Amino acid sequence: MGKPVGDQWRTLRLLITVKAAPNPSATYGETVCVAGLRLDLEQPGWVRLYPINFRDLESDRSFSKYDVVTVRAKPARNDPRFESWRPDMASLRIERHLRPWKPRQPHIEPYVDGSMCDLLDAIRKDPPAKSLAAIRPAHIEDIDIEHHPGWTADDQVKIRQYVSQLDLLGAERNALEAPRLRGWYRYRCLSNSCRGHRQGILDWEFVALQRRLGKLDDASLIEALRAKFLGELCAPNRDVAFYVGNQAKRQHVFSVLGVYYPPH
Repeated sequence: MGKPVGDQWRTLRLLITVKAAPNPSATYGETVCVAGLRLDLEQPGWVRLYPINFRDLESDRSFSKYDVVTVRAKPARNDPRFESWRPDMASLRIERHLRPWKPRQPHIEPYVDGSMCDLLDAIRKDPPAKSLAAIRPAHIEDIDIEHHPGWTADDQVKIRQYVSQLDLLGAERNALEAPRLRGWYRYRCLSNSCRGHRQGILDWEFVALQRRLGKLDDASLIEALRAKFLGELCAPNRDVAFYVGNQAKRQHVFSVLGVYYPPH
Protein backbone atom coordinates (compact mmCIF):
# COMPACT_ATOMS: atom_id res chain seq x y z
CA MET A 1 0.00 0.00 0.00
CA GLY A 2 1.22 3.49 -0.82
CA LYS A 3 0.85 6.41 -3.15
CA PRO A 4 2.51 6.35 -6.57
CA VAL A 5 5.83 8.13 -6.86
CA GLY A 6 5.67 11.56 -8.49
CA ASP A 7 2.98 14.19 -8.89
CA GLN A 8 1.83 13.49 -12.42
CA TRP A 9 -1.89 13.39 -13.17
CA ARG A 10 -3.45 9.97 -13.69
CA THR A 11 -6.84 9.00 -15.05
CA LEU A 12 -8.79 7.04 -12.45
CA ARG A 13 -11.87 4.96 -13.20
CA LEU A 14 -14.02 4.79 -10.05
CA LEU A 15 -17.26 3.45 -8.67
CA ILE A 16 -18.44 6.23 -6.33
CA THR A 17 -19.65 4.77 -3.03
CA VAL A 18 -19.42 7.72 -0.61
CA LYS A 19 -20.44 11.36 -0.66
CA ALA A 20 -19.93 12.91 2.75
CA ALA A 21 -21.79 15.93 4.11
CA PRO A 22 -20.23 19.32 3.23
CA ASN A 23 -17.99 21.18 5.65
CA PRO A 24 -16.88 24.84 5.68
CA SER A 25 -13.70 25.79 3.80
CA ALA A 26 -12.10 29.24 3.62
CA THR A 27 -10.76 28.49 0.12
CA TYR A 28 -13.64 26.60 -1.47
CA GLY A 29 -16.61 27.71 0.62
CA GLU A 30 -17.75 24.19 1.31
CA THR A 31 -16.02 20.93 0.53
CA VAL A 32 -17.13 17.33 0.48
CA CYS A 33 -15.13 14.14 0.69
CA VAL A 34 -15.98 11.65 -2.05
CA ALA A 35 -14.74 8.07 -1.98
CA GLY A 36 -15.04 5.00 -4.09
CA LEU A 37 -13.36 1.93 -5.52
CA ARG A 38 -10.91 1.99 -8.38
CA LEU A 39 -12.09 -0.17 -11.25
CA ASP A 40 -8.98 0.15 -13.38
CA LEU A 41 -6.39 -2.58 -12.98
CA GLU A 42 -3.35 -0.41 -12.21
CA GLN A 43 -4.05 -0.19 -8.47
CA PRO A 44 -7.50 -1.43 -7.42
CA GLY A 45 -8.89 -0.47 -4.04
CA TRP A 46 -10.24 2.51 -2.11
CA VAL A 47 -9.75 6.11 -3.26
CA ARG A 48 -10.63 9.38 -1.54
CA LEU A 49 -11.16 12.50 -3.69
CA TYR A 50 -10.74 15.84 -1.93
CA PRO A 51 -11.41 18.75 -2.08
CA ILE A 52 -14.63 18.97 -4.08
CA ASN A 53 -17.03 21.90 -3.91
CA PHE A 54 -20.31 20.32 -4.94
CA ARG A 55 -22.30 23.54 -5.40
CA ASP A 56 -19.68 24.79 -7.87
CA LEU A 57 -19.83 21.71 -10.10
CA GLU A 58 -21.38 22.17 -13.51
CA SER A 59 -24.50 20.09 -14.04
CA ASP A 60 -22.86 17.60 -16.41
CA ARG A 61 -20.23 16.81 -13.77
CA SER A 62 -22.52 16.55 -10.75
CA PHE A 63 -22.46 12.85 -9.99
CA SER A 64 -24.31 10.47 -7.68
CA LYS A 65 -23.34 7.57 -5.49
CA TYR A 66 -22.87 4.38 -7.51
CA ASP A 67 -21.99 6.27 -10.68
CA VAL A 68 -18.99 4.91 -12.58
CA VAL A 69 -16.80 7.89 -13.44
CA THR A 70 -13.39 8.73 -14.87
CA VAL A 71 -11.42 11.67 -13.50
CA ARG A 72 -7.88 12.96 -13.65
CA ALA A 73 -6.25 13.09 -10.23
CA LYS A 74 -2.88 13.17 -8.57
CA PRO A 75 -1.73 11.92 -5.16
CA ALA A 76 -2.54 14.39 -2.36
CA ARG A 77 0.92 15.06 -0.95
CA ASN A 78 -0.40 17.17 1.94
CA ASP A 79 -2.51 14.23 3.18
CA PRO A 80 -0.62 11.28 4.74
CA ARG A 81 -3.43 8.81 4.05
CA PHE A 82 -2.57 6.44 1.21
CA GLU A 83 -6.00 6.59 -0.43
CA SER A 84 -6.18 10.39 -0.79
CA TRP A 85 -6.07 11.99 -4.25
CA ARG A 86 -6.61 15.54 -5.46
CA PRO A 87 -9.05 15.58 -8.42
CA ASP A 88 -9.26 17.81 -11.49
CA MET A 89 -13.05 18.10 -11.52
CA ALA A 90 -13.12 19.68 -14.97
CA SER A 91 -11.97 16.32 -16.33
CA LEU A 92 -14.70 14.24 -14.69
CA ARG A 93 -16.89 12.16 -16.99
CA ILE A 94 -19.82 9.98 -15.95
CA GLU A 95 -19.89 6.60 -17.70
CA ARG A 96 -23.03 5.06 -16.23
CA HIS A 97 -25.02 4.48 -13.06
CA LEU A 98 -25.16 1.05 -11.37
CA ARG A 99 -28.69 0.34 -10.20
CA PRO A 100 -29.35 -1.54 -6.92
CA TRP A 101 -28.17 -4.04 -6.01
CA LYS A 102 -26.82 -6.89 -8.11
CA PRO A 103 -24.72 -4.75 -10.49
CA ARG A 104 -23.00 -3.14 -7.49
CA GLN A 105 -22.27 -6.19 -5.38
CA PRO A 106 -19.44 -7.79 -7.41
CA HIS A 107 -17.43 -4.59 -7.09
CA ILE A 108 -18.11 -3.95 -3.38
CA GLU A 109 -18.39 -7.33 -1.67
CA PRO A 110 -14.68 -8.23 -2.10
CA TYR A 111 -13.82 -5.14 -0.05
CA VAL A 112 -16.23 -5.73 2.84
CA ASP A 113 -14.42 -6.42 6.13
CA GLY A 114 -15.79 -7.70 9.42
CA SER A 115 -13.54 -6.12 12.02
CA MET A 116 -13.52 -2.44 12.85
CA CYS A 117 -11.31 -3.36 15.81
CA ASP A 118 -8.57 -4.61 13.46
CA LEU A 119 -8.76 -1.38 11.47
CA LEU A 120 -8.27 0.68 14.63
CA ASP A 121 -5.44 -1.56 15.86
CA ALA A 122 -3.55 -1.08 12.59
CA ILE A 123 -3.90 2.72 12.79
CA ARG A 124 -2.71 2.83 16.39
CA LYS A 125 0.28 0.54 15.77
CA ASP A 126 1.59 1.91 12.47
CA PRO A 127 -0.08 5.04 11.03
CA PRO A 128 -0.88 5.88 8.33
CA ALA A 129 -2.66 2.58 7.77
CA LYS A 130 -5.88 1.78 5.93
CA SER A 131 -8.18 4.80 6.20
CA LEU A 132 -11.25 3.70 4.19
CA ALA A 133 -13.22 0.47 4.52
CA ALA A 134 -16.62 -1.17 4.41
CA ILE A 135 -17.38 -2.85 7.74
CA ARG A 136 -20.14 -5.43 8.12
CA PRO A 137 -21.38 -5.17 11.73
CA ALA A 138 -22.21 -8.22 13.79
CA HIS A 139 -24.96 -6.31 15.60
CA ILE A 140 -26.33 -2.78 15.18
CA GLU A 141 -27.37 -1.60 18.63
CA ASP A 142 -28.97 1.78 17.92
CA ILE A 143 -28.62 5.23 16.43
CA ASP A 144 -28.11 8.26 18.69
CA ILE A 145 -29.42 11.62 17.47
CA GLU A 146 -28.99 14.98 19.18
CA HIS A 147 -28.93 18.69 18.36
CA HIS A 148 -25.99 19.92 16.30
CA PRO A 149 -24.09 22.60 18.30
CA GLY A 150 -23.48 24.68 15.16
CA TRP A 151 -20.24 25.45 13.40
CA THR A 152 -17.14 25.97 15.52
CA ALA A 153 -15.58 29.43 15.77
CA ASP A 154 -12.91 28.30 13.31
CA ASP A 155 -15.55 27.11 10.83
CA GLN A 156 -17.44 30.39 11.15
CA VAL A 157 -14.25 32.29 10.27
CA LYS A 158 -13.83 30.11 7.15
CA ILE A 159 -17.41 30.81 6.06
CA ARG A 160 -17.05 34.58 6.55
CA GLN A 161 -13.77 34.63 4.63
CA TYR A 162 -15.27 32.83 1.66
CA VAL A 163 -18.45 34.90 1.58
CA SER A 164 -16.31 38.08 1.75
CA GLN A 165 -14.27 36.88 -1.25
CA LEU A 166 -17.46 36.36 -3.24
CA ASP A 167 -18.79 39.78 -2.24
CA LEU A 168 -15.65 41.38 -3.69
CA LEU A 169 -16.27 39.53 -6.95
CA GLY A 170 -19.93 40.52 -7.01
CA ALA A 171 -21.08 36.88 -6.69
CA GLU A 172 -23.97 35.85 -4.49
CA ARG A 173 -23.79 32.73 -2.34
CA ASN A 174 -25.66 31.69 0.77
CA ALA A 175 -23.40 30.68 3.63
CA LEU A 176 -23.32 26.96 4.42
CA GLU A 177 -25.73 26.25 7.27
CA ALA A 178 -25.01 23.67 9.94
CA PRO A 179 -27.57 20.84 10.07
CA ARG A 180 -30.08 20.89 12.91
CA LEU A 181 -29.19 17.39 14.13
CA ARG A 182 -26.22 15.05 14.22
CA GLY A 183 -26.11 11.31 14.71
CA TRP A 184 -23.98 8.30 15.64
CA TYR A 185 -24.29 4.60 14.93
CA ARG A 186 -23.63 2.22 17.81
CA TYR A 187 -22.66 -1.30 16.78
CA ARG A 188 -20.42 -4.26 17.46
CA CYS A 189 -18.13 -5.62 14.76
CA LEU A 190 -17.22 -9.26 14.12
CA SER A 191 -14.11 -9.17 16.30
CA ASN A 192 -14.45 -11.61 19.21
CA SER A 193 -13.10 -8.99 21.61
CA CYS A 194 -15.23 -6.10 20.32
CA ARG A 195 -16.62 -3.89 23.09
CA GLY A 196 -18.65 -1.76 20.70
CA HIS A 197 -18.17 1.23 18.41
CA ARG A 198 -19.91 4.62 18.35
CA GLN A 199 -19.19 6.51 15.14
CA GLY A 200 -20.53 9.81 13.88
CA ILE A 201 -22.65 9.82 10.72
CA LEU A 202 -21.18 12.04 8.00
CA ASP A 203 -23.39 10.79 5.17
CA TRP A 204 -24.57 13.52 2.78
CA GLU A 205 -28.03 11.93 2.84
CA PHE A 206 -28.32 12.34 6.63
CA VAL A 207 -28.05 16.12 6.16
CA ALA A 208 -30.05 16.22 2.91
CA LEU A 209 -33.04 14.52 4.56
CA GLN A 210 -33.02 17.14 7.31
CA ARG A 211 -33.13 19.89 4.67
CA ARG A 212 -36.05 18.24 2.86
CA LEU A 213 -37.99 17.81 6.12
CA GLY A 214 -37.00 21.18 7.55
CA LYS A 215 -40.56 22.13 8.49
CA LEU A 216 -40.90 19.25 10.96
CA ASP A 217 -40.49 19.85 14.67
CA ASP A 218 -37.46 18.30 16.37
CA ALA A 219 -39.22 15.18 17.67
CA SER A 220 -40.77 14.40 14.27
CA LEU A 221 -37.49 15.00 12.47
CA ILE A 222 -35.63 12.66 14.83
CA GLU A 223 -38.32 10.03 14.27
CA ALA A 224 -37.95 10.41 10.48
CA LEU A 225 -34.15 10.08 10.64
CA ARG A 226 -34.41 6.98 12.83
CA ALA A 227 -36.98 5.45 10.47
CA LYS A 228 -34.70 6.01 7.47
CA PHE A 229 -31.21 5.32 8.83
CA LEU A 230 -32.06 2.58 11.32
CA GLY A 231 -35.45 1.15 10.39
CA GLU A 232 -35.01 1.13 6.60
CA LEU A 233 -31.27 1.04 5.83
CA CYS A 234 -30.43 -1.30 8.71
CA ALA A 235 -33.54 -3.51 8.52
CA PRO A 236 -33.13 -7.21 9.43
CA ASN A 237 -33.52 -8.23 5.77
CA ARG A 238 -30.54 -6.06 4.75
CA ASP A 239 -26.92 -7.24 4.50
CA VAL A 240 -25.59 -4.01 5.98
CA ALA A 241 -22.04 -2.68 5.81
CA PHE A 242 -20.90 0.76 6.94
CA TYR A 243 -18.56 2.76 4.73
CA VAL A 244 -16.10 4.21 7.23
CA GLY A 245 -13.26 6.69 6.93
CA ASN A 246 -10.93 8.53 9.27
CA GLN A 247 -9.62 12.08 9.66
CA ALA A 248 -6.25 13.19 8.32
CA LYS A 249 -5.30 14.92 11.58
CA ARG A 250 -6.93 12.40 13.94
CA GLN A 251 -6.41 9.10 12.19
CA HIS A 252 -7.77 7.03 15.07
CA VAL A 253 -11.20 8.71 14.67
CA PHE A 254 -13.42 6.93 12.14
CA SER A 255 -16.88 8.03 11.03
CA VAL A 256 -19.67 6.37 9.07
CA LEU A 257 -19.64 7.96 5.61
CA GLY A 258 -22.53 5.94 4.20
CA VAL A 259 -24.45 2.68 4.37
CA TYR A 260 -24.33 -0.27 1.97
CA TYR A 261 -27.58 -2.20 2.39
CA PRO A 262 -28.35 -4.87 -0.24
CA PRO A 263 -31.06 -7.40 0.64
CA HIS A 264 -30.07 -10.81 1.95
